[in-house]
Amino acid sequence: MAFIHVTPPDEHGFCSYGVEISTNRSAAQAAKIVIAELNPQMPRTLGDAFIHISRINHIVPVDYPIFEMKMGTPSELSMRIGKHVADLVEDGSTMQMGIGAIPDGVLYYLKDKKDLGIHTEMFSDGVVELYEKGVVTGEKKTIHRGKMVASFLIGSKKLYDFVDNNPVVEMRPSEYTNDPYIVRQNDKMVAINSAIEVDLTGQVCADSIGPRLYSGVGGQLDFIRGAARSRGGKPIIGLPSSGDGKDGARFTRIVSTLKPGAGVVTPRYDVHYVVTEFGVANLYGKTIRQRAKALIDVAHPDFRAELERKAIELRYL
Repeated sequence: MAFIHVTPPDEHGFCSYGVEISTNRSAAQAAKIVIAELNPQMPRTLGDAFIHISRINHIVPVDYPIFEMKMGTPSELSMRIGKHVADLVEDGSTMQMGIGAIPDGVLYYLKDKKDLGIHTEMFSDGVVELYEKGVVTGEKKTIHRGKMVASFLIGSKKLYDFVDNNPVVEMRPSEYTNDPYIVRQNDKMVAINSAIEVDLTGQVCADSIGPRLYSGVGGQLDFIRGAARSRGGKPIIGLPSSGDGKDGARFTRIVSTLKPGAGVVTPRYDVHYVVTEFGVANLYGKTIRQRAKALIDVAHPDFRAELERKAIELRYL
């Protein structure tokens, strides 16, 4: 049984999945019974985004606004990280990024770039602003030229009005958007993802704090691997160098070893660039010694001496 949220049918009987195709399309195709809310306030997105009314077993008419998440003002910290990330982005690149402080910081510094494209799991209002400024054109994309490809959307009403019946936006299920084989076909593919902590060998934990699950793995590894195999691609992990604990004590997010029980979302051998507010560590093809030194250099200065001492104990240095 699948519960879905779609637009009312068009004159041909097709309902659009709107802002969330993701896994909904596959669930509805596999389910024996499909129950759908038909909402006239759902944007009618295009692409591989439709289900025929005849496939819906039970209809629930509704009329309520789509959930909004408005962009905040990027902090000074996220702007510093965003500047380092944006410096890695070349004209004509195709971008994957999510929502949050670091992507917002990156978007701020992309305003002088040219002919960027979008192939991502999701995007928000910041991408619309870049499109309106002529920065995002999609004209240099290798596949789906001129199109913004995504699996789901979350943002403000401005975003939802922009995507409504807009052929520039092509929605596809996540098994397509996140397929590394598809991702890699875009030349200069830039994947920007975040992390909770990164150890001195390059292992990335992005879904747990120790053994306590904090989020899902999402499409991070899919896009990291796709960008790594793209011609001129750049897989990027961005994170603040430190954080503040509940007791107010500062802790490092570049760590000697991951917390016991922490999950490895991206293995060390898949990691290329790790970016903090203190710079860029390029780990690709580097020895453990070179990796440790590069990561210590972008750690918070308050923790570098301790990280170096730990690295010596672990025989990384």
